[in-house]
Amino acid sequence: MSEPTSASDQQQSADQRLVKGARARASIARHAADVASVEGLTGLSIGRLATDLGLSKSGIATLFGSKEALQLAAVKVAREVFVDEVVKPSLDEPTGMPRLRALVDRWFGQVIEPAFPGGCFRVATLAEFDSRPGPIRDAVAEGHRDFLAFVANEIRHAQEQGHLGERNADIIAFELDAVIAAAHSARQMGNDWGVATARAIVDELLG
Repeated sequence: MSEPTSASDQQQSADQRLVKGARARASIARHAADVASVEGLTGLSIGRLATDLGLSKSGIATLFGSKEALQLAAVKVAREVFVDEVVKPSLDEPTGMPRLRALVDRWFGQVIEPAFPGGCFRVATLAEFDSRPGPIRDAVAEGHRDFLAFVANEIRHAQEQGHLGERNADIIAFELDAVIAAAHSARQMGNDWGVATARAIVDELLG
């Protein structure tokens, strides 16, 4: 194979390498999130991922640099998946109660048919890192905080249209989060009654 002979050829070759590297990084990060949903972020290892994906440990290390960077990439891709599965589709609904119901239904849907093999990534990582200070905890907490702020804002829009009374929107968002997290734990333990009860509570909260 001949070497690039012009600046344009060299740039094209460099661009192709960057695209290939970005694709590999995204694929590895997604698999890392899958593994972490079952075994926890602390259970991730470059060696494990290399074996699973048929890659070299040095190749993965080159792309991520450290286990912590790999964990942060897993958190990031899991957040992106949650946004794609839950948040973005709900935005197709009219502002107010229709959008809020769509959002909550899709959110609860991640309990019934989760995007990750170990269930809801958000719930699992919050429990895993709530007492572990550091960049990973900060990233997990930021994602959780941002999502609850988004939910609370949608609740306010619904209240402006005469729904949900005058209760504090942040409190309602907190309650929804707590109940749906409990539903996740119930599902993981095979407690169908707990899942059904959580769904009933969610429906009651929405009125």
